[in-house]
Amino acid sequence: MANDPIARVAQELVALDGSSKLVRPFSEREPTLSPEDGYRAAARLHAARLEKGWKPAGRKIGFTNRTIWKRYGVYEPMWGMVYDRTLIAAPGNRAQVPLAGLAQPRIEPEICFRLAREPGAARTPQALLACIQWMAHAIEIVQCHHPDWGLKIADCTADNGLHGRLIVGTPVPVATLPDLVAQLPALGVQLRRGDEVVDRGVGANVLDSPLKALAFLVDLLDRQPEAPPLQAGEIVSTGTLTDAHPVAPGETWRTAFDGLPLAGLEVGFQ
Repeated sequence: MANDPIARVAQELVALDGSSKLVRPFSEREPTLSPEDGYRAAARLHAARLEKGWKPAGRKIGFTNRTIWKRYGVYEPMWGMVYDRTLIAAPGNRAQVPLAGLAQPRIEPEICFRLAREPGAARTPQALLACIQWMAHAIEIVQCHHPDWGLKIADCTADNGLHGRLIVGTPVPVATLPDLVAQLPALGVQLRRGDEVVDRGVGANVLDSPLKALAFLVDLLDRQPEAPPLQAGEIVSTGTLTDAHPVAPGETWRTAFDGLPLAGLEVGFQ
């Protein structure tokens, strides 16, 4: 381990799992750590979670919103695993979400898809749409174990794409949305904390469309033979439509959409 930064980071990730503890960025202490090394460290965290009984439920894609790249100093998207223990259904589009064990949690309104089949060689929005069973509005709670969210892309890939929780609203079959390829980029979202409008976003913020964000993930995984390929039944969340905003226990946040028949979510934090 003395000469293995991946092993050192992986060991620390396992120790941090489920903790809100903050530590210096891995990339500061391991200056040779590359984004690919980060994925390898995350794979060891993934293996440790599987040994504890965690079950994969899908993927999250992060930093697909190019409007926030400069703010965070991260200039490319990345991905992480979603698990049965981090996935939260929202019956009636309402959910209560505990924040205990999350480090500096932030809220992100997103679009997610449930795959009906493996994407295979599909890359275009229309071809990918044929692989999707339903879409839904989701809220991801992301986290960062580094003070003041100071990080680099290698820190993101290592820490499972900064994934904390994924709250999924009412599914809408894509077969009922015939103009989805054209409508997704123009989809508008409003994010509120209580009665205050905190942010607004559009589908085009996410690599020009959530479907193009999915295409990015398919292509990236194709270049990562050690990563598990996407499978039928997986839920894929495509990245935040707005900036990510800090959340705290006692707050209630709401979203509302225009441009598609998607219900907003109401999430109370504990």
